Amino acid sequence: MDRRRFSIGLAGICAATIVGRASDARAAGLSDAGAFAFRFDGIDGAPLALSRFRGRVLVVVNTASHCGFINQYRPLQALWDRYRDRGLTIIGVPSNDFGGQEPGDNSEIKGFCSSTYGITFPLAGKAGVRGTGAHPFYRWAAEALGQGNAPRWNFHKYLVGRDGRLVAAFASSTEPNDPRVVAAIEAALAKPAP
Repeated sequence: MDRRRFSIGLAGICAATIVGRASDARAAGLSDAGAFAFRFDGIDGAPLALSRFRGRVLVVVNTASHCGFINQYRPLQALWDRYRDRGLTIIGVPSNDFGGQEPGDNSEIKGFCSSTYGITFPLAGKAGVRGTGAHPFYRWAAEALGQGNAPRWNFHKYLVGRDGRLVAAFASSTEPNDPRVVAAIEAALAKPAP
């Protein structure tokens, strides 16, 4: 039986959970690599290894072409244009997990994003972001920051520091150009690469 079940009191439960998560992360080889340990399939089918962005700040956002938050593509592109030379990378992850709002295939999604919104930041191929079908990055992020910070709808944003650790999560309703998001990005960019 799992010894964590026998922990007594809230402090014991919390300590067991923290130790368990740290052990799980070490066993998975994630303690040092963090987000950079993961790989998506790119929108064109080529591997999109996050390790190629090691030392950069990442915003990983699940997207959908038929979502009411679709206009967030514009400020996401603006962030990419403004900060990419300082070390920011935006990664869009199309997902059909919420309301079936990303029904197209990768080719259709890429065409729509580039022609309608002028998207030039990297796009992953379509992936699950919640539940048992979630991509491993999203399972890791939800575990690291807690289920309360997992995507509840399209355009949920994770901020990853230059060291691969999660810095923050921003709900779908928080615009990419919200002062809190911009301040968090600038603070992450101000830290030197490890």
